[in-house]
Amino acid sequence: MMACLFASQSLFSAATIMCFTLMPILAARLGERDSAAGVPPTLMMLGRAVSAYPAGWLMDRLGRRPGLSLGYLLTSFGAALSVWSVSDWGSFVGFSSGALLMGMGRGMIEQARFVAAEIYDVDRRPQAIGAIVLAGTVGAVGGPLLVEPSGSLAGRFAMHPDAGPYFLAALFAGLAFLLTELLLRPDPGTLGKSLDAPRDKEVGGRPLREIFSGREPRFGVAAMVIGQFVMMLLMVITPLHMSHHAHGTGSISWVIMAHTLGMYGLSSLTGRLSARVGPVRVVRFGAGVLAVSAILTPVSHGVALLALALFLLGWGWNLCFIAGSTILSDALASNERGRAQGAGETVIAVAAGVGSLGTGVVFAEAGILAVSVLGLVVSAGLLGGAWRRKEHLQAVRSAGD
Repeated sequence: MMACLFASQSLFSAATIMCFTLMPILAARLGERDSAAGVPPTLMMLGRAVSAYPAGWLMDRLGRRPGLSLGYLLTSFGAALSVWSVSDWGSFVGFSSGALLMGMGRGMIEQARFVAAEIYDVDRRPQAIGAIVLAGTVGAVGGPLLVEPSGSLAGRFAMHPDAGPYFLAALFAGLAFLLTELLLRPDPGTLGKSLDAPRDKEVGGRPLREIFSGREPRFGVAAMVIGQFVMMLLMVITPLHMSHHAHGTGSISWVIMAHTLGMYGLSSLTGRLSARVGPVRVVRFGAGVLAVSAILTPVSHGVALLALALFLLGWGWNLCFIAGSTILSDALASNERGRAQGAGETVIAVAAGVGSLGTGVVFAEAGILAVSVLGLVVSAGLLGGAWRRKEHLQAVRSAGD
């Protein structure tokens, strides 16, 4: 079961990263202005926000497999629409619509880490979440490296070379759908209910307002939201920033690969670290890494320094994302996970959409320095919140003693 989830997530990650590598450049070209660079990524996040809660509702009632399968199908259809928009229509509206569909698919597929977590007991959940996030390493390495070859492949089928990544993405997402339908059995939701049966009877299916009145669910979602916002803020605009400094597609691909390696490559370590020292400390460390990345990005013009800055950006996101996911998952019973996690994904997607849309506007008006300062301020806010959370936990322990 974990092998199926890992393989499907790997294919999805490669598809997503291939598409993102050229997305801001294509958006600026099709939209005929730099400020348009953030529109398709924003619509992708909007689609993720719109679909996340319904996907959680669906998974609570029909099972985890149908929700994930639908996500892969939507991703495949969205990528195919983008191929036609770039190759045949030259349409910014069609390209943006494809991004919206891919985002709706992502809103469902992102919940795979929670699906993996619920088939293990509490002690092994951080590692399970880390393993699914680690699947993104395949995309981190393979996705950017496939961008240029995919252009040659697209040319053989009479498509525009820039449509190549979207063509391969449609195929990869379709394959992930087949793997999920054929191999993800029994449904992970069934296993999760059997593991959490005693707690389900004690806690019951709480309404969302009651769930998020607790400190742990709120803090877990906040860590993921801020990590995602800062990452989108800097990541979305970097390819366009590099193109303005005469970097080619190959250089941009290498920087994005370094970034995605940071996002996914250390996931196993992050999972073990969360289990060992606690997820709150990991969030604090992640916020610090995000701040360092925000400082480095505007002063880095060479490929090597930009790759380092974007690697740290991805690593900071990884630390906040896995630790925040662990905090949220541990605070929920199995019969309320779908709804609560879907609601959390919606908030994360909205924040990411604000970041991706805002970065194009800020960059067009004030440049990369202003984008980085905003990322630094928000990262510092998370660092302060995580530090206060540490002091609260210490006070609770002292009162218990």
